[in-house]
Amino acid sequence: MNFLEPQQLVQSLGFWGGHLAIWAITFAESGLLIGFFLPGDSLLFASGFLASQGLLNIVMLIVGCFICAILGDNVGYATGSHFGYRLFNREDSRFFHKKHLLKAQSFYETHGRKTIILARFLPVVRTFAPIVAGIGKMHYPTFIKYNLLGGLLWTFGLTILGFLLGKSIPNADRYILPITLAIVVISVIPSLLHILPIGKSKDKAKE
Repeated sequence: MNFLEPQQLVQSLGFWGGHLAIWAITFAESGLLIGFFLPGDSLLFASGFLASQGLLNIVMLIVGCFICAILGDNVGYATGSHFGYRLFNREDSRFFHKKHLLKAQSFYETHGRKTIILARFLPVVRTFAPIVAGIGKMHYPTFIKYNLLGGLLWTFGLTILGFLLGKSIPNADRYILPITLAIVVISVIPSLLHILPIGKSKDKAKE
C-alpha cells in the first residue's frame, strides 16, 4: 500500500477505515519520532481531493485531522519535556536520526515561537519542532495557542485546497497522483533551501 496514494487506503480499508488510517498517519507524523518520513502535506491535500469525489467526508476529514495533529504535537511536546536532552545523547537508529532534532532546534532558535506554526509546513521539522519546544520548556499555554493556530492552518488549508481543486477540475481523479507528487516536491523545497549552502549564505548575509 502506497501512502502517497490515499485512494488505496480508502479502497483497501473502506470509508471508515480510510478516515481512521489518515487520522492515524496525521497523528504519527505530528507527534511520534518515527513519523518524520510520513507524507503529511501530500496526504492532506490528496485526502481533500478524494473528498471532492465523494470517497471521503470533508467535514470528518478536517475535524479528525485537526484533532490528531494537535494531539500529536502535544505528545511531541511531552516527549521533549520529559526526556529532554537525553534525546540528544541517543544513538542513531533506523527510525531516529539526531540530525533531524538538531535541524528543528536550529529552526526553533531562528524563528522562536513562530516555529510551531511555520514548522507545520516543513517536512521533518514538523515532527521535531514540538519536541524541541518541550525540551526548551516553552510555556505550555503559549505552545498550545500556536499549536492550535498552526494545526488549523495546516489541516484546513491543505485539505480544502485539495477539495476545491478536485471540484473545479473535470475528471479530477485522473490527475490525483501527479498533483499529489507535485505537492510533495513543493513541500520539500523550503527544507532544501534551509539546508543547502545557498540558503545558509543568505542567512549569513542577513546577519
